[in-house]
Amino acid sequence: MKIAIIGGGIAGLSAALALAGRGFEVEVFERHAAPTDIGAGIVCWPNASFVLQELGLLRSVAELSGRPARMRRVSRAGEELGALDIRKLDELMGYPSLSVLRKDLLSVLLSRVSEQGIRVQYGHVADRIEPSATGSATVHFASGATASADVILGAEGRMNSIARKFVHGDNRPRYQGFINWIGTFTSPRAVFSEIEVKDYWGVGARFGVVPVSDARAYWAGAAACPEIQGKAPADYHDELRALFRGWPSPIPQLIEETPAERINKIYVHDHDPIDTWHRDNVLLIGDAAHAALPTSGQGACQALEDAWHLADCLGGATSLGAAFTEFTQRRRGKNAAIVAGARNLARSLFATDPALCEERDRNSKSTDYEAMAHGMARGWGSGLPMSEDPAAA
Repeated sequence: MKIAIIGGGIAGLSAALALAGRGFEVEVFERHAAPTDIGAGIVCWPNASFVLQELGLLRSVAELSGRPARMRRVSRAGEELGALDIRKLDELMGYPSLSVLRKDLLSVLLSRVSEQGIRVQYGHVADRIEPSATGSATVHFASGATASADVILGAEGRMNSIARKFVHGDNRPRYQGFINWIGTFTSPRAVFSEIEVKDYWGVGARFGVVPVSDARAYWAGAAACPEIQGKAPADYHDELRALFRGWPSPIPQLIEETPAERINKIYVHDHDPIDTWHRDNVLLIGDAAHAALPTSGQGACQALEDAWHLADCLGGATSLGAAFTEFTQRRRGKNAAIVAGARNLARSLFATDPALCEERDRNSKSTDYEAMAHGMARGWGSGLPMSEDPAAA
C-alpha cells in the first residue's frame, strides 16, 4: 500500500515512521522549502513518550531533553498557587515526561526518516484535492505537480488544511481571543536551579517557562486580545515589556535576553471537533483533525498518538474503510475532550475580571494535586496500552 502524507511536521513525520515500520510505502510532501524552526518547545508527556519508545526514538529524544520534576503555578505577584508532582505522573503512567525544543524533536524524527529511506519532498504547497469516480483522490500542488496514493493523510496543521476542506467542507479555524508570544532562550550561564515547569497567572495574561537544561528554556507569554491585529517583529520586545513589567523573575530576563529572531507572535486558533475525519481515501491526522489550544499541553502528544493508532489500525484492517472508521472511533472522543478542556482553562487564564481571577487562584491553591495527577494519568493514558498502576506499566 502506498501512502502520501501532506505535511512534514510532527504528525506527518511520526506517522511516516510508524507506517513505514509496518511495511507501507510512504512519501511526505511539505509546503516549506526546507525543514523549519517554527515553534518553541514541547513537553512530551508520558503518553507521547510511550509512542516515542514504540518508534525507537525515546532515548534519542531524552538525550536532548529536560526531565521536569514538577509544574508550579505562581501568581503575577509571586504567590505560590500549587504544584503538580510530574514525577508522580510519570510513575503512574510508566514513562517519562520530557521537555524538548521543537526543532530538536523534529531533528530526531527527520534523522530517523532519512535512515528509513522515507522521501520528504519540500516546497510542495497543496492547492486542492480532487476526488475520482473510483474513490481515490489526487492531491494537486501549487507547482502543478500531483500526488496519488492508496491513502492520503492530511497532516498540514490547523490554519489551512486542504485535506480538512476536502473531508469536512470547511477548514476555517476558530480564533480563541488571545495571543501567544513564544520564544527559545539560551544563556552562557546556569539560570534555572531546577528543571520544573512554571506557570505564572495574572489578570488577562499568563507566562509559562519550561527549562530544557539549566541554561536553556522555551517560554510563552500570552494575553487576552479580542480581535486579530497585526504583527510587527520589531515591536515584540516592547509589547512583552509592557505586558509583563514587574512580573516575577526570571520573566524579565527571558524577555530581554531572547533575540527578536527567536520570538514569534501567534494569534491562537483551534478547531471545533468534527465527527467525520475521512472521505474516500483521505484521512485527517494531527491538528488538521483535532487542533486543541496550547493550554491542553497535548498538541504534539496527540499527533504522536495518531501515528501509533493509525499504524495499528491500517496494519490489521480488512479494508481501508474499516481502518479509517476504527481510527476515528479510537481518537475522536479523547480529542474532543482535550479541545473542550483546553478551552475551559483558556477562559479561566485569560479572564479580565480581577474578581474572577482571584477566585481562580484560590481554587488553584485548594486543588488536590495528587488527585489531579491520577486524573491526568487516566485521561492521557486512555486508549493506549498504559496503566495508572506503575507495577503493571
